[in-house]
Amino acid sequence: MKYICIIMSIDRAQREVRTPVVSDQEGMLCLIQEFQLVPFFVNIIPGYSIEEHTPPELWFTDENLGPWDWKIDCIQSGDVAYGKFLYGGKAAFATVDVYREIINWRRSLPKFKPSPDQKKVLDYIEEHGSVSVSDVRQLMGLKKAAADALLAKIQMQARIITGDIARVYRGADLRYSGWQRSSFCTPEALFEEMDFPFPGYKPRTLKSSLTPAQSLDFLKDTVRNVCGDVPDKVLMKILG
Repeated sequence: MKYICIIMSIDRAQREVRTPVVSDQEGMLCLIQEFQLVPFFVNIIPGYSIEEHTPPELWFTDENLGPWDWKIDCIQSGDVAYGKFLYGGKAAFATVDVYREIINWRRSLPKFKPSPDQKKVLDYIEEHGSVSVSDVRQLMGLKKAAADALLAKIQMQARIITGDIARVYRGADLRYSGWQRSSFCTPEALFEEMDFPFPGYKPRTLKSSLTPAQSLDFLKDTVRNVCGDVPDKVLMKILG
């Protein structure tokens, strides 16, 4: 059964882990839009992940690629920010309105100021429009794990986001078994600077009307609206 964007009327302050309900990409997108900010994988808040809302038999088996593949369609919808920007650099989804506040808060913090190496990657993106892990490896002379880590740190700064993910088809039969190739760009380029708007497209801004402190409060409230009365200490671990 597909996930329907109607949440059971459970007191939000006492909400427990719900029965998994996501069974396809439409349901996954609907859950992201309902939660507005949600980690991809299991984390320190029970029930607060895409993984926990997906039946186990649909989670990356030989027969099903599940949310691992469905995320591509969610990203390509144009309404979802995806990247490693929660819980110390773990994958997460956010609506554009919520991601705006992540930008406003994170970029105000000295600890998220780009290092020289990170600035070099950002300069590359400014010149070329996007960057891949392979590009970073060549640019910086890094191995894949180090290049991934460098990109994750810039994503935590809310300075880059996953722009697109391409499915990779391999072998003589060109089989797709979950291999993917991601590209990264600035959130401004992805959400504000669309050169060829689709029908019904409305220009959006990533400039928040809130102060950074108010943006953090907004993000805490967004999580609590889904998970109940989560302690500040736990929220700060999730929000980074």
